[in-house]
Amino acid sequence: MALNLIMLGPPGAGKGTQAERLARDRGLPKISTGDILREAVEAGTDLGRRVEDVMRRGDLVSDEVVTAIARERLNKPDTRGGFVLDGFPRTVWQAQALDEMMAGRDPLVIIHFSVPEAEIVRRLGARLVCGTCGTNATGSSLDPGGSDAQRCRRCGGALVQRADDQAGIVLERLKVYHRQTEPLIEYYRGRSTFREVNGARTLDQVAADLAAAVDQAYRLANSTAGGVRS
Repeated sequence: MALNLIMLGPPGAGKGTQAERLARDRGLPKISTGDILREAVEAGTDLGRRVEDVMRRGDLVSDEVVTAIARERLNKPDTRGGFVLDGFPRTVWQAQALDEMMAGRDPLVIIHFSVPEAEIVRRLGARLVCGTCGTNATGSSLDPGGSDAQRCRRCGGALVQRADDQAGIVLERLKVYHRQTEPLIEYYRGRSTFREVNGARTLDQVAADLAAAVDQAYRLANSTAGGVRS
């Protein structure tokens, strides 16, 4: 049975870092609609020009645009054995569209990262990303020691603050999250494959809790006669 995983949580909850780690460990493609959009902006594509102003304000890109991106990506052959979704869905409308996309596929495992808002604001204010490849500057992605400590281990690029991590935009992003994305938690909470993880712990502790939650939900879905279709 394929492991089809959704990572939910506010900006700064650590879901992107954990999604990358889990996807690597499980041999699954990590799909981040946010990364796709940021790459489009950086490359100056038609899509990038359409969404650039919206993203810089901290608003959500339209349901239709993001859902089209997700549908195209999930239709690629490498997702048939499972996937890790980071940043999609972000609204109930998108979640309903994803349910339609999942018809005939194995059930979704949904993980919600819970982090106090004060910790989120602190994290985002201090977060750096690689200006070249976009990798988050966690300990595993930094070159150790000396002047190289502020460069990306993956590609050597300089580390910078994301434009949407600036103080005023962070607060707007959290407002948007509370208004549009928090209802997703209630949408999914009643499903047997929904789990919550404390995202305020250390990276390794969160990774261990995440792996345990995913395995538990996956086993439950696998043991249910016919699966729990999402």
